[in-house]
Amino acid sequence: MDLILWRHAEAEDGFPDADRALTEKGQRQAALMANFLSSRLPSNTRILVSPARRTQQTVRALTEHFITEPAINTGANATTILEKIDWPNAGNAVLLVGHQPWLGEIAAQVMTDQTAYWQIKKGSVWWFRRRDQQTNLRLVIAPEHL
Repeated sequence: MDLILWRHAEAEDGFPDADRALTEKGQRQAALMANFLSSRLPSNTRILVSPARRTQQTVRALTEHFITEPAINTGANATTILEKIDWPNAGNAVLLVGHQPWLGEIAAQVMTDQTAYWQIKKGSVWWFRRRDQQTNLRLVIAPEHL
């Protein structure tokens, strides 16, 4: 199973949190990462996206074919999300477009089986692959490296 974590690109400050839009820089970050991912994602990738405006804008740079999943909102937790996607047993690739701190918690959990708070930069992608009872980190890339 491939698990791809994509943190939303840079967003405006403001309130309410769920309504924050991408900045111009964030729009560029999303476009760069979408271009990178478009030829690399497996064709059967299930894309689950937080309902927050900034995540919706981030993923739309890649595709209009995604599922808005209320369970992966800004207040979500790693354990609930991993159960929802059936990690590591689902078999297909899953792309989660979301937020800190739960993205970093998922990264730590799948790599170490420990609870920790790893930092994932805005607009970045972390790509994991689980095979034969082993999880490997395949890729970490930030938009500024594209």
